[in-house]
Amino acid sequence: MRYELYYWPTIQGRGEFVRLALEEAGADYVDVARMPARKGRGMGMPALLACLDRASSAQPAFAPPVLKAGELLIGQTPNILLYLGARLGLAPRAEAGRLWAHQLQLTIADWLTEVHDTHHPVSGKLYYEDQKKEAKRRADDFTEQRLAKFLDYFELVLANNPRRGGFLVGGRLSYVDLSMFQMVAGLRYAFPKAMARLERDYQGLTALHARVAERPNIAAYLASKRRLPFSTEGIFRHYPELDN
Repeated sequence: MRYELYYWPTIQGRGEFVRLALEEAGADYVDVARMPARKGRGMGMPALLACLDRASSAQPAFAPPVLKAGELLIGQTPNILLYLGARLGLAPRAEAGRLWAHQLQLTIADWLTEVHDTHHPVSGKLYYEDQKKEAKRRADDFTEQRLAKFLDYFELVLANNPRRGGFLVGGRLSYVDLSMFQMVAGLRYAFPKAMARLERDYQGLTALHARVAERPNIAAYLASKRRLPFSTEGIFRHYPELDN
């Protein structure tokens, strides 16, 4: 099956968690909004939203990412990964394991929202410069309190995995491990000082990040132009004044 991913063409964002799963599995997919304009597929934000509205009028998506798989149009990152995990060999076969992976991915989604709110705590419609004071307070709380809570939790999940394979779920790589790789990479970009201070206490997660980065398909993806760089337009943004 050829999958079609609908997401913004210039940022990693939430779509990157889906891209990593597709790339690791060597899946046949197109990143629709990043296709060359000469092929009639490249599009900006207004056109992308219009395309999604037309494509999913019966079950409209609230926002990208959206994955088209045959006749299915699937929205929300954890929901997309729940679907792909079972089909790409990136989730446990047993129902209990699949639900556990989904639960962890939903927790990662909560964590990602908190990352976003460090630079946009008041409104997504306002520029960062219009809410810098509030962002500083939110980022201080995140780097001093919330960040360690999430890292503690996932380090515990890793340590308590009875399979002892160095993965978060079961005895082999899952989409949750790929998502954790993205979280660590993004946090290192957005909060290099805070992560440098904290990472020595989370050897399991840092080792997991390194192992994922070395996987052949992921290494090739990271070295390619398909991997968009982090920037101050995405969810992970580096503003030195917010990094303690």
